[in-house]
Amino acid sequence: MKVTLMKTPAHGIRAIAFAALVCAIATGLAACGKGESAASSGITPKMMADSLHAVMESDRVIYTKQVVNRLQQENVIRANEHWKDAKALPLPAQMFRMGSEMVSEKTKDFNYALLSLWAVNKQNMPKTDVEKAGLEAVVAKQEPYYSEETLGGKKYFTAVYPDVAVAEACINCHNDHEDSPRHDFKMGETMGGVVVRIPMI
Repeated sequence: MKVTLMKTPAHGIRAIAFAALVCAIATGLAACGKGESAASSGITPKMMADSLHAVMESDRVIYTKQVVNRLQQENVIRANEHWKDAKALPLPAQMFRMGSEMVSEKTKDFNYALLSLWAVNKQNMPKTDVEKAGLEAVVAKQEPYYSEETLGGKKYFTAVYPDVAVAEACINCHNDHEDSPRHDFKMGETMGGVVVRIPMI
């Protein structure tokens, strides 16, 4: 049998892969909700969190390095926290937050946020004990931190992943900002963490 492969643009392939991931996760969680074990459904909260974070991290790094950093270095356009008024690019952290806000409008199956112990915007500081412990752990060990927590009477699986400075644009923004609690970030350093929270069915 002859198989013909269609040429699909890279962004199309990513969209298809992400759709397949969400479908598999939703199917697995639905099975868990019907009484099946995580093992029988094939999807655990940790697997879901790790998979979602892989997509988030990839998008974040690509936007930071290939869009913001590159265009600033070439003096095409700059990123600015007041990007609408300044006719500039949104900062990577702002882009990330806008994505998480849009996701929260579409689904209650998970939520995520970019937090830091040294956040420029105080709304991005840790608010729960698990968030604080997770951020401290990822800074110390540069590896994911996993826990469970109960919020509003509901139990959640919470994962915190290190958010590492991958471009000069990141460290320059934080080091030069007047509201930043720290002004000595370096390339490759963990500046905060991505918190992924999944309700446990």
